[in-house]
Amino acid sequence: MHIKTILLALFLINPCLAVALQNSHQNIIKQLHVPAGFTLSIFADNLPNARSLALGDNGTVFVGTGSEGSVYAVQDSNSDGVADKSYVIASHLYMPNGVAYRDDSLYVAEVNRIIRFDRITQQLANPPKPVVVYDQFPSEQHHGWKYLRFGPDNKLYTSVGAPCNICEPEKPIYSSLVRLNADGSGFEILARGIRSSVGFDWQPETNSLFFTDNGRDYLGDDLPPDELNQWTTTGEHFGFPYCHGGDIPDPEFSADKKCRQFTAPVWKFKAHMAPLGLRFYRGKQFSVEYKNQLFVAEHGSWNRSEPQGYRVALVKFKQGKPVSEQVFIDGWLTKDDKVLGRPVDILEMPDGSLLISDDKLGVIYRVEYKGNHG
Repeated sequence: MHIKTILLALFLINPCLAVALQNSHQNIIKQLHVPAGFTLSIFADNLPNARSLALGDNGTVFVGTGSEGSVYAVQDSNSDGVADKSYVIASHLYMPNGVAYRDDSLYVAEVNRIIRFDRITQQLANPPKPVVVYDQFPSEQHHGWKYLRFGPDNKLYTSVGAPCNICEPEKPIYSSLVRLNADGSGFEILARGIRSSVGFDWQPETNSLFFTDNGRDYLGDDLPPDELNQWTTTGEHFGFPYCHGGDIPDPEFSADKKCRQFTAPVWKFKAHMAPLGLRFYRGKQFSVEYKNQLFVAEHGSWNRSEPQGYRVALVKFKQGKPVSEQVFIDGWLTKDDKVLGRPVDILEMPDGSLLISDDKLGVIYRVEYKGNHG
């Protein structure tokens, strides 16, 4: 539904509630800070627990969720920067976080399987029953939610998190990066030692795969760092549970393992920032300084004594390698540590604007550049 339609319906039922909702959205937007030349607005709302995003044909945006169990589609049919149509594609699924789109089919990653909705853009109002693509993933909920993307090789990529905060998983499938063909065949484990990755993208110039990984808890406020990793070779091991951040042996599981045995992160985020979705900027709307740079949604800490994160960061690359990190959008965490929202995923639209999902508020923001391109 369009936000205006929702507000009108609420106004007819409860005028005070409608005004409160509209004011709430505007108050949150006012609290958020973007660089000069950028504007921030609400693209879509009424999407409880909105998480991963995927772009379909004709600007359709598919939205996965976590515990809410639904998958949505939203459309901005009049191109005014606000979604005016909303559809429920599926409900009562098992944490359908991951969504990917290819050839008019929507792929959805639940905890234990990947399903597919065929000819989806032709049937948004009356979605077909899904086809099971692959159903051999573990069913444990802990770190079970999955990110899902098609790679440059037209294969589906996802990850299987560790079923614990810190442990030595009994089965090779846990704490892994995997890929498979779109029809579910050709399943392979590409890398291990990955605790919980909920975001990855391919660098435009090299097609190299970069992914976020959230570090273990209960080593204190400032350890270990969360990670940005680069996968290059099948069989790589990124350290979990033996080594964190490339140089921190785990006090429980390192034993005779040495950190040099494992692939170190190419960038270290501060501990407990919870970096999730990420996108290299390929568009032409933003000024040239953002071209091929990496936007990262930092979901925010949940058990740090002083919260941090709750922002979108920009990781600057030079000669193909990350060299610095800076704040792109913040304000979801107030000065008195009140959490207004939690960014989850980032999606580039055909016009070069960015969409950012927020699973706390159930909204999608739109970031547009109107400044000098230089």
